[in-house]
Amino acid sequence: MNAINLSVMARAKALHKPKSVSPVDAEPARNGPVLSELVCVERWNETVDVMSFRFQAGEPMKFDYKPGQFMTFVLEISGEQVCRSYTLSSSPSRPYSLMVTIKRVAGGLVSNYLIDHLQPGQRVRVLPPMGQFNLVDIPATKYLFLSAGCGITPMYSMSRYLTDTQIDADIAFVHSARSDADIIFKSSLETMASRFNTFKLSYALESAAASLLFSPKISFDIGRLTAQMLQTLVPDVAERTVYLCGPEPYMQAVKALLAELNFDMSRLHHESFATAEKAARNQLMQAKSSKTDENPQAGAFILPTFNLAIGDRSTRLTQGQSLLEGIESEGLPIIAACRSGVCGACKCQVLEGETVSTSVMTLSAAEIDAGFVLACSTTLTSDVTLKL
Repeated sequence: MNAINLSVMARAKALHKPKSVSPVDAEPARNGPVLSELVCVERWNETVDVMSFRFQAGEPMKFDYKPGQFMTFVLEISGEQVCRSYTLSSSPSRPYSLMVTIKRVAGGLVSNYLIDHLQPGQRVRVLPPMGQFNLVDIPATKYLFLSAGCGITPMYSMSRYLTDTQIDADIAFVHSARSDADIIFKSSLETMASRFNTFKLSYALESAAASLLFSPKISFDIGRLTAQMLQTLVPDVAERTVYLCGPEPYMQAVKALLAELNFDMSRLHHESFATAEKAARNQLMQAKSSKTDENPQAGAFILPTFNLAIGDRSTRLTQGQSLLEGIESEGLPIIAACRSGVCGACKCQVLEGETVSTSVMTLSAAEIDAGFVLACSTTLTSDVTLKL
């Protein structure tokens, strides 16, 4: 879901201890992170059309990433190289393996291929975890997780991390699904709800049998999520920081109902499948053009870097890093309230160069034509000159 600069698998010095690394190196390659290899060790069904896969490194290793981030798979299907991004549904608080959860979809080339073909013991190539949509970069004291469908995956990772690492983390979690049979992670979520008094779990189900029963600690309502339903399920919604993920129509509907509740939209943070797909395409395009024989990992790809010039300052950004990361790395003044392309506070102007934006919310057509972008939602595809 958007780019965050991490590192590739590295080896610890103490051979008798498990290694503790990110799926990316603590010392990034000069031109960016490289492709790594993971082993599938387990697969299981979450629902009739959703499957989870667990991965480990080739030898015992701890993975370090941020709860809510996604990882891009690079595969060869029918002779063509393709890539797709999937949110890590595992939590870094349980660091010895990584997990992704994938739904079968009509015409879904990569998702269906992985479900049909990936078996324990087989290896996959991945790019480093990325994404500004995570608990580290978006801290809060009272959380509201809103999700639908497979948008539940970052929320599950975040919930697991918070309940593992914090005492009495204040979490309200409202998930929308077609029916109770379509609730991903249903058993695990209900266990969390039963064990942690400050974890409030609710469901909005489009349909349900009259006899449907949940644990007394779980609330549910029938129908698509509305402002009134959300206010009933989470009475203190106005006091919370909202994390939102799901299909685009669902996210647009949630933004509308939050506006109806006069919610402070600077505290709304969102991720989307569309954002992940754009990031994946950009990563693969740049990786293909940057394959190098100098990399010690045979067949590895190195992501290129671009120059970001702002006045008399300049910095190098790896493909996928946002303009906001570059601006902040130079200590330049910029307001970034939501960090997710909603509030518009980080508006700036591209004077030269090419960029890709995943959000233009709050920008007028005239501003877009003049080169204005939202720094938190824009990445470079060439060297860029920027005006704050």
